[in-house]
Amino acid sequence: MTNTRRVSRVAELIKREVSQMILFDIKDDRVGAGMVSVTAVDVAGDLQHTKIFVSIYGSDEVRAETMEGLKAVTGYVRSELGKRVRLRRTPTVIFVEDKSFDRATSVISLINQLSLKRGDSENLDPELDVESPARATESSDV
Repeated sequence: MTNTRRVSRVAELIKREVSQMILFDIKDDRVGAGMVSVTAVDVAGDLQHTKIFVSIYGSDEVRAETMEGLKAVTGYVRSELGKRVRLRRTPTVIFVEDKSFDRATSVISLINQLSLKRGDSENLDPELDVESPARATESSDV
């Protein structure tokens, strides 16, 4: 049984090597269509399987094309990992698109919209200010 420290070290090593492969070694034009970065690597406890999370910058068509390219070079990435990383068995590789940045961007835009609406409502009617407990007590004392 491997310990979690070793699993995390192997994950960091795989992340670094795959990032270098994407930048310098992979010749598939589909992979170069979008700006690709490796955001995280999830390695199973037995070091037999790994999920590589990638963030792709571009339109939906570019993202789909880049994911097809990454899935096409999975065998090459696995064989290169076998050469570069010294493990008893080379883990199987699965590329997964990481959409957390898109979700974060949408949440931030929603928060900005709400704060703009709240700012507009405060300017229109100061009695609707819910955050100010002092105002609520002042109005109840009258």
